[in-house]
Amino acid sequence: MRDFCGVFGIYSFSRKPELAKLAYFALFALQHRGQECAGIAAADGTDIKLFKKMGLVNQVFNEENLKNLDGHLAIGHVRYSTTGSSVIENAQPVVMDTKFGPIAIAHNGNLVNTDDLKNELKGRGLSFIGTTDSEVIAALISTSKEEVFEQALLASLSKLQGAFSIVIITRDKLFAFRDPQGIRPLCLGKVDDAYVFASETCALDIIGARFLREVGNGEMVVVEKEGLRSKTWSFSEREAMCIFEHIYFARPDSVLHGHNVYQTRVALGKYLASEYPVDADMVIGVPESGVPAAIGFAEESKIPYGEGLIKNRYVGRTFIQPSQEIRELGVRLKLNPIGDALRGKKVVVVDDSIVRGTSSRQIVKILRDAGAREVHFRISSPPIIGSCFYGIDTPTRAELIAANLSIEGIRKYIDADTLGYLSVKSMIRAVGLPEESVCLACFNGNYPVRIPEKLTSLNLLFDKGVMSDVM
Repeated sequence: MRDFCGVFGIYSFSRKPELAKLAYFALFALQHRGQECAGIAAADGTDIKLFKKMGLVNQVFNEENLKNLDGHLAIGHVRYSTTGSSVIENAQPVVMDTKFGPIAIAHNGNLVNTDDLKNELKGRGLSFIGTTDSEVIAALISTSKEEVFEQALLASLSKLQGAFSIVIITRDKLFAFRDPQGIRPLCLGKVDDAYVFASETCALDIIGARFLREVGNGEMVVVEKEGLRSKTWSFSEREAMCIFEHIYFARPDSVLHGHNVYQTRVALGKYLASEYPVDADMVIGVPESGVPAAIGFAEESKIPYGEGLIKNRYVGRTFIQPSQEIRELGVRLKLNPIGDALRGKKVVVVDDSIVRGTSSRQIVKILRDAGAREVHFRISSPPIIGSCFYGIDTPTRAELIAANLSIEGIRKYIDADTLGYLSVKSMIRAVGLPEESVCLACFNGNYPVRIPEKLTSLNLLFDKGVMSDVM
């Protein structure tokens, strides 16, 4: 599974020199949230300049194009996409001329009513270059009947349904806001005289910014020449932060809701060891997100932790569409076993999730081929039975192995000696947040924001193979 995006915003009251470089380094820290394209938009009080391109952050930017992004406020974005949408037209930030002047917008999440909003806007004569929600949001603002920008922004926000953490700049103001349920993360920090916003605290750390707080659910924060102000633009009794941020998506050095992600993942492993003990010689983690949980499993079980799989950190996403056979061999391109450490051992391998099951099956095979005598698979989250509609690229239910097979069926498919998933109850205890404050839709099918029937119907059509060649 992949998270779609990471966002960043900065406003300096003293026209901080090399401000675009701070945005660059912050995006570098958020690279794990999107590796297909990157962009920065900067404003100087009179105009907005934009540079974006396909590729990793360090491939997109250089000294020359960063120097051209001068100004005292900027926003940045890194992006993943779904199949077929990896094109420059969908790179962000999106810059649009409006009756209020130019605006730039960067968005993390996914709207569930995009089609309805697009149809409404097309009815007003608008056309779209790409397929991003950011372009739709910008179009809503630009066609608003309100005469004041902030009122147009609030009126547009009221029409959005789904998950969104968004940063927007005009020529002289920076806006940051989250959806009413707070599904996607967004935090606020300060470095010298500049306020900064980021998807994760790791982006603050890399530029020396001090974490102040998280942007609240349904909150809009505005930074302008008079200072910082905030208001709640929408209220929801249901809080629903994506729990997979804690399990997999966020960097382990980030802090979410006051909890260090690394320590949370260690706790997940400890609870997993308590629920599914096993007689084994060593515990290993699937690099990299499975490693902290494996360390926790080893601490709780008193089974020695060791490295059994080495990740090739230089393998990125390929745009060459592989056959299933080559896709399965591709696991070996990313992970290589340490034969001498595994040979003759009973091994516990800890991973954060099983999605389709293909990678897990190949990992078991790699370990057995390397000489492991037994392979016991442990998962630091419950079985994934539902697709995500809130900004995570997940397969349809037909492709989710836990939606179609029993635990024993999955064990047989991946060829593990034993298989154990962490319970929802223990996962909640490890994360340290109330169950009613997180989104568990991928585990229980209870979606905190209603999903339009046509989206769930489309998911079912994909399940049945009817729409397999449409997108």
